[in-house]
Amino acid sequence: MEYLALLLFLGILIVLLTGFPVAFVLGGMATLVGVIALGPEFFSFLPSRIMGVMSNYVLMAVPLFIFMGITLQRSGIAEELLVSMSRIFSRFKGGMAISVIVVGALMAASTGIVGATVVTMGTISLPIMLKYGYSPRLAAGVVASSGTLGQIIPPSIVLVLLGSVFNISVGDLFKAAVVPGIILVFFYLIYTLVITQFFSVSTRFDASSSGEYNQLPKKKVDSIDNKVWIALFVPLLLILAVLGSIFSGIASPTEAAALGAAGSIIIAMMRGRLSWEILNGIAKETTQMTSMVFFILLGATTFTLVFRGLDGDIFLIDYFTEGGFTPWGFLVIVMAVVFVAGFFIDFIEIIFIIVPVILPILKAFSPEDFSPALHTMPQLLLWVAILLALNLQTSFLTPPFGFSLFYLKGVAPPEVKTVDIYKGIIPFILIQMALVVFIMLNPEVITFIVN
Repeated sequence: MEYLALLLFLGILIVLLTGFPVAFVLGGMATLVGVIALGPEFFSFLPSRIMGVMSNYVLMAVPLFIFMGITLQRSGIAEELLVSMSRIFSRFKGGMAISVIVVGALMAASTGIVGATVVTMGTISLPIMLKYGYSPRLAAGVVASSGTLGQIIPPSIVLVLLGSVFNISVGDLFKAAVVPGIILVFFYLIYTLVITQFFSVSTRFDASSSGEYNQLPKKKVDSIDNKVWIALFVPLLLILAVLGSIFSGIASPTEAAALGAAGSIIIAMMRGRLSWEILNGIAKETTQMTSMVFFILLGATTFTLVFRGLDGDIFLIDYFTEGGFTPWGFLVIVMAVVFVAGFFIDFIEIIFIIVPVILPILKAFSPEDFSPALHTMPQLLLWVAILLALNLQTSFLTPPFGFSLFYLKGVAPPEVKTVDIYKGIIPFILIQMALVVFIMLNPEVITFIVN
C-alpha cells in the first residue's frame, strides 16, 4: 500500500508536467487510486474534510488579498509609483534601477501578485532603462528580481497558504517575513549601487524622457513634487493600515485583508479609475484566481486523504527517522526538492502537494534537533515555512524555467535576449541563496522577530 502511495505522488508530479489542469490531476488521480485500492466507502471521510477546508477562516484572506492586488493594479498605482520614485532618485546615477527596486518592494507589500508586478514594471521601466544606457542584463535582473519580492514580503498569498497548511499563525508568518524581505531589498540596492557607480552599465537617469522636468519654473516643479509625495503616501498608508493592524493585534490577517480590499477601492475612486466596467473586470479576475486556488486546494485535500489512507505518511516518517537520515539531511532534501519543483509547477501546487507530505515527517523530529534556538513545534514550523517561501521565490527566478523570467520575456523589448535575462538574474539569485543559507543556520533571527 505504501509503495502505491509513493507511485501516486510521483505520478501526479509527472502528469502535471503535461500541462493538464492541476486540480483535476490531484483530485482525479487520487480518487481513481483510492477507489481501486481502498474502495468507494473510504471516501465517506471526504465531505467532512472538504467542509473543514471551506470553513477555514484564515483562507478567507486569499480572495480579499487577490481583490486588493488586482484593484491596485487597475488603479495605475505601479505607474504612478515608478514615475514618483524616478523623480525622487533622478539626481543619482542608477536612479531608475533604484526606483524599480523600491517600487517592487512597495508593490509586493500592497499587491503580492508576482506575475502582475513583473509584467507591469517590465512594460513601463525596461524600455526607459535601456534608453538611458542600462545594460540589458542589469535592467532585466533588476525588474525580474524586484517583481518577485511579492513571494516573501507580506501580505503574501504564499504566506497565507503556508500558514493554513502548517496550521500556524499567519500573523506570526507575516512578522517573521518582514526582516528577510527587508534584507533582500537592502542587498539588491547595494548590488545595484555598486554596479551603477563603478561599472559602465548605466547613465544618469533624467526625471523625464525629454528632460523638461529640470527646466520647469520652480512653482511648477513644486507642484509636481507635491503630486510625487501624494502618489507615494497613499499606497504607504494602505500598507501601514494592513500590516500595522495585524502586527499591533488590532485585526486578524483576514480582517486586515478586508481593510486592504476596501482601501484599494477608495484609492481607485480617488484616482478616478473606478467604473462599473472596471469593477466588473476586477470581480471576474478575482473570482477566476480564487476559484483556481480553492479547486487546487480541494484536489489536494482528496490527494492527502488517499495518501494517508495508503499509509504513505507512515512509510515516509519511518524511512526518514529510522533510515539514518538526520533532521538536517531531511531539511536539505526538502529544500532541494522544492527548489527543483519550482522550475516546473506553480507555488500553489507545491504548497498543496509537497508540504502536506513532508509535514508529518517534520513533526516526527524534535525542534532542538535542528537548533537550540527552536524550543517548540510552532517555532520549528514557522522557521521552515519562511525557508520554503524564500526557496520558492528563488526558484521563480532561476533559469531556465523560472516563471518570472517567462513573464519578463513576454513584455521585454526585442533587443533584450533570453540570455541577457538569464545572465542578469544570476547575481540576484546568489543574494537570495545566501539569505536562505543564513536563515537556515540562524533560526533565532525568525524566533526573535516573532517574540
